[in-house]
Amino acid sequence: METETETPNGSTPCPTSAPSAIPLRPSSCDGTMGRHLARRLVEIGVRDVFSVPGDFNLTLLDHLIAEPELNLVGCCNELNAGYAADGYARAKGVGACVVTFTVGGLSILNAIAGAYSENLPVICIVGGPNSNDYGTNRILHHTIGLPDFSQELQCFQTITCFQAVVNNLDDAHELIDTAISTALKESKPVYISIGCNLPAIPHPTFARDPVPFFLAPRVSNQAGLEAAVEEAAAFLNKAVKPVIVGGPKLRVAKAQKAFMEFAEASGYPIAVMPSGKGLVPENHPHFIGTYWGAVSTSYCGEIVESADAYVFVGPIFNDYSSVGYSLLIKKEKSLIVQPNRVTIGNGLSLGWVFMADFLTALAKKVKTNTTAVENYRRIYVPPGIPLKREKDEPLRVNVLFKHIQALISGDTAVIAETGDSWFNCQKLRLPENCGYEFQMQYGSIGWSVGATLGYAQAATDKRVIACIGDGSFQVTAQDISTMIRCGQRSIIFLINNGGYTIEVEIHDGPYNVIKNWDYTGFVSAIHNGQGKCWTAKVRTEEDLTEAIATATGAEKDSLCFIEVFAHKDDTSKELLEWGSRVAAANSRPPNPQ
Repeated sequence: METETETPNGSTPCPTSAPSAIPLRPSSCDGTMGRHLARRLVEIGVRDVFSVPGDFNLTLLDHLIAEPELNLVGCCNELNAGYAADGYARAKGVGACVVTFTVGGLSILNAIAGAYSENLPVICIVGGPNSNDYGTNRILHHTIGLPDFSQELQCFQTITCFQAVVNNLDDAHELIDTAISTALKESKPVYISIGCNLPAIPHPTFARDPVPFFLAPRVSNQAGLEAAVEEAAAFLNKAVKPVIVGGPKLRVAKAQKAFMEFAEASGYPIAVMPSGKGLVPENHPHFIGTYWGAVSTSYCGEIVESADAYVFVGPIFNDYSSVGYSLLIKKEKSLIVQPNRVTIGNGLSLGWVFMADFLTALAKKVKTNTTAVENYRRIYVPPGIPLKREKDEPLRVNVLFKHIQALISGDTAVIAETGDSWFNCQKLRLPENCGYEFQMQYGSIGWSVGATLGYAQAATDKRVIACIGDGSFQVTAQDISTMIRCGQRSIIFLINNGGYTIEVEIHDGPYNVIKNWDYTGFVSAIHNGQGKCWTAKVRTEEDLTEAIATATGAEKDSLCFIEVFAHKDDTSKELLEWGSRVAAANSRPPNPQ
């Protein structure tokens, strides 16, 4: 089946095939690299591409705009475009961004590094130099003044899993498809540089629509799988009070369903590492909270660290997640399940055993043991409520998060910025299907503004609730503009406490105090009467109650920006404890030589 549509200038474009057919197209019409790339992005699930225009990528952007199933989202800067692609990939499974050569590429590096650390497939496309300029002695603009154009490529080599420099149409098809398929297989970002003179030139390799990728599923080594399951079952079945702890690599392993199969079969208490929050259903009767060493959810840390066997599924043990390397976890009691390896105590370690296969098989061999769940229920005391407040008393942060807890549902997603929001959002009990994202491994302040833009653009069925500190907001504030332009309806709680609170608790100094802004005034200036945007300043619980009622009522279809004033020392007890332990880890003296 073929359809024809009229273009704005009245001409009739080339036929567009139905999705079920992949007809040979005349290369003189639209068999171009630009169209192939656009169609390939659509085919892998991308519907929005985040971009900043520059002279080297303009022709390519024309082809992306021409693709009816793609929406080009222009961002205020490259860093936010990268953060938006990161947020989009979290909701959609893959993200894409387009910037220009070197000045754009080097600007987006920080966001791509963050996506790499979080195992997110982001397709980073750069409009590169004219293909005729490679190998010459010419010096181009947007470079550092040398005829060598490789600086950008060298920078991307350590933070992407594949790099393609396309300056020849003969191998362009292979390079582009290899890059994109590698991103999907490895769940990491890739870099594609495309010569600025190439996107519009017809070439026979692009005559057909892209054939959908067939990414062969990875299958475990059967002998290794059987050995790992047998050894793990024996290890766990002799334990008295085992527990299971979910980690962030559950996402990249696509093993959430298998994780719950094992949890159901075993009867163990279910905890999550902080960066695994949102990957495990918190409405499960065996869920006991976040395991984060000394700053764990009440009673969760005690149950995990007193267990005689713990199953860590997809963990990352770094200085932040281990609270300055202070976890009371013993290797000989640990069963560590990584995406492609299983390690049992101080003994067996088997590779090419994939997480989902292993957990599904282990669920059939493990004996049900609810001892640790029963122990948890014996010692658990429900959390207290904040102290009774006085009329017009300044709002406390714990009261703010009591109201945020009541606000979230299966139709919302929480984005937590680096800072005290990490700790306060960890204490939220997520309803079924409520999304949750934060960037713990890389911890780049300002990430949440772009990530909120990208996540909201992908997850149109959810309302994003973003909790952002004032210091982080000042880094990336501009793309509130893009949220308004895209008609997004997120609720942003801007916590104004006068500085970098998380840094204060690690090591204080005058550099942690920032210039205060009129944040609602700033957002109103960006709004400028165009689009739907509503702001409020909140100083008391009465103000907060009224603001949330408005944001969920009369302004439910608007971007809602609520500036919450908090005392600079009003922090979670978890941040105080965590900050002192991380500070101790940072200040360790050099080892004796």
